[in-house]
Amino acid sequence: MPSAFTHEFNTPAFKGKVSFSTGLFINGQFVDGSDNTTIDVINPTNGKVITSVSEATPKDVDIAVEVAQKAFDTVWGLNASGATRSILMGKLAILMQENADELAALEALDNGKTFNFARNIDVASSIDCIRYYAGWADKVTGQVLETTEAKLTYTRHEPIGVVGQIIPWNFPLLMMAWKLGPALACGNTIVLKPSEFTPLTAIKMCHLLNEAGFPPGVINVLTGYGGTTGNAISSHMKIEKVAFTGSTLVGRKIMESAAKSNLKNVTLELGGKSPNIIFDDADLEQAVNWAAFGIFFNHGQTCTAGSRIFVQEGIYDEFLKRFTERTRSIKVGDPFAPETFQGPQVSEIQFNRIMSYIESGKQAGAKVEVGGERQGTEGYFIQPTVFTNVDSSMKIVQEEIFGPVGVVIKFKDEDDVIKQANDTVYGLAAAVFTPNLNRAINTAHRLKAGTAWINCVNSFNANVAFGGFKQSGIGRECGEYALHNYTSVKAVHVNLGHKM
Repeated sequence: MPSAFTHEFNTPAFKGKVSFSTGLFINGQFVDGSDNTTIDVINPTNGKVITSVSEATPKDVDIAVEVAQKAFDTVWGLNASGATRSILMGKLAILMQENADELAALEALDNGKTFNFARNIDVASSIDCIRYYAGWADKVTGQVLETTEAKLTYTRHEPIGVVGQIIPWNFPLLMMAWKLGPALACGNTIVLKPSEFTPLTAIKMCHLLNEAGFPPGVINVLTGYGGTTGNAISSHMKIEKVAFTGSTLVGRKIMESAAKSNLKNVTLELGGKSPNIIFDDADLEQAVNWAAFGIFFNHGQTCTAGSRIFVQEGIYDEFLKRFTERTRSIKVGDPFAPETFQGPQVSEIQFNRIMSYIESGKQAGAKVEVGGERQGTEGYFIQPTVFTNVDSSMKIVQEEIFGPVGVVIKFKDEDDVIKQANDTVYGLAAAVFTPNLNRAINTAHRLKAGTAWINCVNSFNANVAFGGFKQSGIGRECGEYALHNYTSVKAVHVNLGHKM
């Protein structure tokens, strides 16, 4: 019998008691892992254990795949109409709305992000995503194709079957919604692994899935480590598709496992080193505010973080002055305090990784304009950090840091900045700041990135495709495009009169 997690929140942002099972969610029930082992969930504000959750093993993946296949063959897939799937997804969205504060509090507790951001961005966007795909569930259609009068030809977009999904720790609930939404709308059954660092909202969602009335086995959630549970999912011979969000390094391993097993379909949303380009004619105050949001939002733990800030030479000095002042004003501290903008990094591992990059920048000769040190003595807090005097050979310019660390780089003209901005293995997102729309659109079109923002950053919508160029991923999340990841297209040819 898995243990229960009970916690009393008494914070300025949220007061209330939560209690739910911490077992694996298989076939609509909460169960212990096959080895009866657990994983400690750590509070990143102080490094102390919040609770322990059941640990899944490859054997548990086998069990989950078996029940998911049974559900697909009997109560889901082509056995559940699009209207039925839409109704259940709509109920889930309503339950998420009713439990929004609790979901936000759990997100802040094990991730460290602020309650306000979790409530107003993560949870709200997750609900929007589920509602959006609920609307698609009865609209997944094929085509009738004209060939000859002697033949009826049409295509069907059929659900793939059992799909595996592996989500990261930086936006736990939102990434779960991004994965569940299109997969459920298309009629697939799911085996999903949340990050071992941030499993609480995923487990809470399992209770809501039962309450919404999803048939047992349609969604199965296994808390476990990437090297065991994640690998078992990506290499499983009876999982026909795997979707992963995380680092490019792990994405390569997922793709390799998929290729070496059953050549399963793969979609990957991976890392980034996004350029934020600020031209001389930009509204300086707005550019400074957006640039700070672009790199320091979610503590820099964002795949689209605008970590390379390119500023045209005519305003470089004034921008840097204002940007460093803005950075110093950022409130770092308790995620539940209303005035906090930046909480702790998610884990000690991530904290040490970021600090090693900061040290690398110092050793390479980059200048620390602000920050560059640990914040306080407890927990995994890092000062918002800005480097200048950098060159393209430095690790802090080329590699994804995934923390509150940005570099400011001077550029001369459009050709110069396009060359510098595209000098990266990544291509996830980019931003351009200028009131000149011709210049803005021309620059956006020349950037090698899957998303280009003009006079804003980190703006997402459930109905707009998101994904990367180059080593930032394969396939697209969100919008109608994501549905393509979760169907197999079958062409049917019906002979209406041709005789041999």
